Amino acid sequence: MPSRRSRGEERSLGILGGTFNPPHVGHLAVARHAREELALDLVLLVPAHTSPYKADGHGNGGERGGWDPGPVHRLAMCRLAVAGEDGLDVSAVEVERGGLSYTVDTLRAVHASHPNAELTFIVGADTAGTLGSWREPAEMLALAHLAVAGRAGTDRQRVLGAVGEIGGDQEDVRFLEMPTIDVSSSIARERIARGEPIEGLVGGAVAEYIAEHGLYRAGAQLTAQVSP
Repeated sequence: MPSRRSRGEERSLGILGGTFNPPHVGHLAVARHAREELALDLVLLVPAHTSPYKADGHGNGGERGGWDPGPVHRLAMCRLAVAGEDGLDVSAVEVERGGLSYTVDTLRAVHASHPNAELTFIVGADTAGTLGSWREPAEMLALAHLAVAGRAGTDRQRVLGAVGEIGGDQEDVRFLEMPTIDVSSSIARERIARGEPIEGLVGGAVAEYIAEHGLYRAGAQLTAQVSP
């Protein structure tokens, strides 16, 4: 296991981005697995301010099964989700930057704040196959290694093909074999809307926060009452 270092002195950093609307046990499982398998010092969850791939122009991120309560709430939930988790932390870089959140900008920012750290961008297999449509994908792969969280049956050739098309080194791609975890943010939102318990999906602290702030309920207001 990597030795503990003070914040900012990590030699290897994993970056796991997303809307985290809300963060759930599947996100944590990917982060833990990547940290252990790749021997990373730290994995950062990076909640997006506004995803350019989900935004619908109405301020709700285009999410189905419930509203997006906003980046400030999602950031707060991510912090609760990783509290007490060794080797996991949260970065507010995209929330603080505002606007549409592009991964290449985030990787540049993390590289600037951790110039001596080796970066690994962690992404799901389905998403990895679309890298060619992202902003400056070649620059992304120049800034960070790519770790792909997949499962049995993952189409590795599709992922490797996408990496090759943008000039990336296919041999630099790491595939993380993940067990199937039947959970998603949309499932959590739908359960909340039906008044069903979600502790098993998001953990007790996040479930309590959602209940306290009335998030994802029918008629909930898209306002954030907490600060980053």
